[in-house]
Amino acid sequence: MTTFKLSPSGINLMIECKRCFWLEKHKVWKRPSGAFPSLPSGMDRILKNHFDKFRERDKLPPELCNNDHCSNMKLFNDKILLKDWRNNLKGIRWTDENGNILFGAVDNILVNGKKLIVLDYKTRGYALKEDTADHYQNQLDIYNFLLRKNNFETEDFAFLLFYMPKEVMETGEVIFDKELVKRKIDIKNAEKLFNEAIELLNKDCPKECCVWCEKV
Repeated sequence: MTTFKLSPSGINLMIECKRCFWLEKHKVWKRPSGAFPSLPSGMDRILKNHFDKFRERDKLPPELCNNDHCSNMKLFNDKILLKDWRNNLKGIRWTDENGNILFGAVDNILVNGKKLIVLDYKTRGYALKEDTADHYQNQLDIYNFLLRKNNFETEDFAFLLFYMPKEVMETGEVIFDKELVKRKIDIKNAEKLFNEAIELLNKDCPKECCVWCEKV
């Protein structure tokens, strides 16, 4: 039996176009992707370093310690485990009974007592819209599903921390607005999406296509 390796981005592709997803996972064809913008990647690295400095001091950065949502929370302090969980090639992973793998790389983890809380950074060029956080729900659900499958307790919520450029000072320093969004998680949603993906991949290639795969 063929086994598959899935991630939140792969699940999102399935939601966009089942045929593109099937073709990619069966190594028939892959949807072309543009150059990945360097700014989000650079911000991700800087933010992780920023949080790690506070982790060394066993403190929360001001983005969190001044927020009522984060009362009594700490940054996850297992650096070795977090290094793997952040690694895009390793991440947090789980293998089902048939050998299919689901994995995902987190940005950071908070701790409340014995429970873990996923914290994901996002950068945007403009203010949040009413539905902005909705686009990341599946990602947060999958991360929590993976943690629980690895025998970690998680809270029933996760955080998205948005950074948005506000202004440039006379000194050239760029000032960012920060907004922490608390999201309720749904483990059953993550499990349902994984099962749907595996079921789809074990069937014939879907016929319904999009503009990307219509000529394949």
